[in-house]
Amino acid sequence: MSILVSNLTKYYGSSKAVDDITFEVHSGEILGFLGPNGAGKTTSMRMITCYLTPSSGSVKVEGRDIQTDSLEVRRLVGYLPEQNPLYLDMNVVEYLEYSALLQGVSRPMIAPRVKEMVDVCGLGEMKHKNIGQLSKGYRQRVGLGGAMIHDPRVLILDEPTSGLDPNQIVEIRSLIQNLGKQKTVVLSTHILPE
Repeated sequence: MSILVSNLTKYYGSSKAVDDITFEVHSGEILGFLGPNGAGKTTSMRMITCYLTPSSGSVKVEGRDIQTDSLEVRRLVGYLPEQNPLYLDMNVVEYLEYSALLQGVSRPMIAPRVKEMVDVCGLGEMKHKNIGQLSKGYRQRVGLGGAMIHDPRVLILDEPTSGLDPNQIVEIRSLIQNLGKQKTVVLSTHILPE
């Protein structure tokens, strides 16, 4: 069992953002959260990734509880938020190296992991460009590479195709499908065809 969510609820003051949801996702599965803006997709993802504390309910990732073992959960999860937190003045390789250091990748493994992410995410031609010079589609790829740099078992992708053109959407979908063969993937969208 990769992710087990039981009776998860989140209040902001008296407003209920997430209402008693329960689901499970197994390794090698892709789960999509579909709903309009304000439906609780992002809030749910932030609880799974330990960015928010639930009001009630529980979440286990690979058997680890988000409230009692949050550091280990964070090691197991790669998270790409909707607003991709990139450093625009870094080039792609620098950013991926920095992400690897933050995620605790051992120094001898950083260069091979960066090379793998450049290949997997289709960043070869862009790897020496500053992120600020890249299109939104390539920025999404860089963010995805940063989320995967530490080889997490679980990927949480919040609106990964938001704002992309049709060709970029097809490319990102294909990349996510390939990742879903090896990892547990949870993604969100408000667009039904996604």
